[in-house]
Amino acid sequence: MKDLGQLEQFEKLIGQLRGLHEEISLLAKKSQNDAVNSFKLRLINKVVDTANSILQPDYLPFDDFSEFDSDDVPTNSDVALVLAQYLEESERYRADNIEKYGISWWYVVNGKRTDVQTSAPAKVVRK
Repeated sequence: MKDLGQLEQFEKLIGQLRGLHEEISLLAKKSQNDAVNSFKLRLINKVVDTANSILQPDYLPFDDFSEFDSDDVPTNSDVALVLAQYLEESERYRADNIEKYGISWWYVVNGKRTDVQTSAPAKVVRK
């Protein structure tokens, strides 16, 4: 992570991705093949754009995806699938930018531990 500003932006992104994924997943369970309306699609694309700028280049879930096409309207299940991949890559990015100190986990910015505490990574992997 570059700086504390990017850390704040990343924390906001995680919340937005989770919220959108939950909402769209509920819609997908109800009617998976229904199209996402243009208002929701515009909001989703804003969040995806932010994710692309933070996660690039190593943590992007898809090399050839930048946003949903409003002319080829995606279905609820399409959006839920893509948002799930962005959530996974965001967690991988977070896990690579935190460290355990004592019993707590802390964000690391530019190689230095910050005073911003976080939760343990979803998957603890030995490097």
